[in-house]
Amino acid sequence: MKNSAYPLLPFSLLYAGITRARNWLYDQQVYPSHQFPVPVISVGNLTVGGTGKTPHVEFLVRLLQPRKMAILSRGYKRKTTGFVLADSSATPATIGDEPYQYTQVFPEIAVAVCEKRVAGIQKLLALNPAPEVILLDDAFQHRPVQPHLNILITDYYRLFYQDFVLPAGRLRESRSGAVRADIILVSKTPVNITQDEKENIRQRIREYARPGVPVFFTTYQYQVPVNFGLPAPLQRNLVLVTGIAQPQPLLNYLEEQGFSLLRHFNYPDHYDFGPPDIQEISNFVKTETKTPVSILTTQKDWTKLAGPELLPLVKELPFYFMPIQVQFLEEQVLFENLLFQTFVKS
Repeated sequence: MKNSAYPLLPFSLLYAGITRARNWLYDQQVYPSHQFPVPVISVGNLTVGGTGKTPHVEFLVRLLQPRKMAILSRGYKRKTTGFVLADSSATPATIGDEPYQYTQVFPEIAVAVCEKRVAGIQKLLALNPAPEVILLDDAFQHRPVQPHLNILITDYYRLFYQDFVLPAGRLRESRSGAVRADIILVSKTPVNITQDEKENIRQRIREYARPGVPVFFTTYQYQVPVNFGLPAPLQRNLVLVTGIAQPQPLLNYLEEQGFSLLRHFNYPDHYDFGPPDIQEISNFVKTETKTPVSILTTQKDWTKLAGPELLPLVKELPFYFMPIQVQFLEEQVLFENLLFQTFVKS
């Protein structure tokens, strides 16, 4: 913990006490928690942002195909309220960044947003045909829904047992919240991690998880960059544009692959790009670079940069986005078996 965070510890203790009391009321069934007749799989975390929920949800979709699926999210930072089922008119403003990305990657999947997940699930089940499985994006703290499988993700670079509750740290609730997880995934793990380090992480996690809960390690597998701006060959000299919580794994990958990073335009998570931002990037590329360059961004940021307002400006620049997919370092078959058992139990 940074020294500047110590004065915030009393507030963290207060917030932790409030969340612990809330969880106790759900555990004692004072507050109701609903279960549904189709498998509901929750993917979430204990921290605020940046653990890799979105690519893991996409990984689950690929595993569960061709089942009839639906993805339900809160729709963080959207400009609408209530239940919204994505259609051809959906934008990041109407449903949020991550849900909009799901519609672009999986156009055949029903994607909806709703602050109240119970109501959202009920509306999804009323569709014709109804989904056979529902994936809840970022719902680990949404206790009104009792999922059939609760997947907790923790970032290798900021493991939850090393963190503190808000505002001194980035935890949404106490570390003890991990006891609700059925499966725990350590995301963004370096591929060269040793067995000793993995076992040490497992032991630390088991201090908070239920006995026997499996811990898996995943990493990102970066795909071939996709051009969505001015058609041009991909250059080794890059300008990087990110609006995500944790760009470090991408920076590490680019360095390992021998790319030369001329500048990193590092915006806050869920950043709402506007024409002035594109103009600033354009000015740098056209006036400050001496050799041909490519502009690289993330798949999440692509969904905003390729929107109708910005695309005419983006098309004048050599923009690429970097797709990613989740890869298990080991034991993927065991994970899949646990996942598919959900359909037997439900």
